[in-house]
Amino acid sequence: MENKITVLYVDDEENNLISFKATFRLKYKVLTAINGAAAIEIVKTTHIDIIITDQRMPEMTGVALLEEIIKINPEPMRILLTGYADMGAVVDAVNKGKIYHYLSKPWSESELDETIQRAYEVYSERKDILETYSKLEVSNEQLEFLLRQKLLS
Repeated sequence: MENKITVLYVDDEENNLISFKATFRLKYKVLTAINGAAAIEIVKTTHIDIIITDQRMPEMTGVALLEEIIKINPEPMRILLTGYADMGAVVDAVNKGKIYHYLSKPWSESELDETIQRAYEVYSERKDILETYSKLEVSNEQLEFLLRQKLLS
């Protein structure tokens, strides 16, 4: 089975969750959460590639949610949706590196799909770089060990 990109969509409006899932469920592994607390529980227990969250939610804004998620797992790519003039929060979040991309609501299917694809490409490249770095560290340790052995003999 082909590995699908796992996307967590967070929105306090159930209709938006249903719409997102209906639109993307065949292409991606879609998980949804009705609020920040539910999203945090999912992130703690499930591998997530991309998180898409609405900015305007009761209890916790999208930016606040993403800040909390970074503490749990900084790896997933973060996309913020907003239908209001929250540009101050959005600009702040982008500049501080908390989010990969910002889209306005209502989202267009093609634009959101393209953003998910681009975000996943960046996510994959980062993972590849980290894996390569990790392999290089091991090789370096092995070479240092061999060099010490040679120097001691």
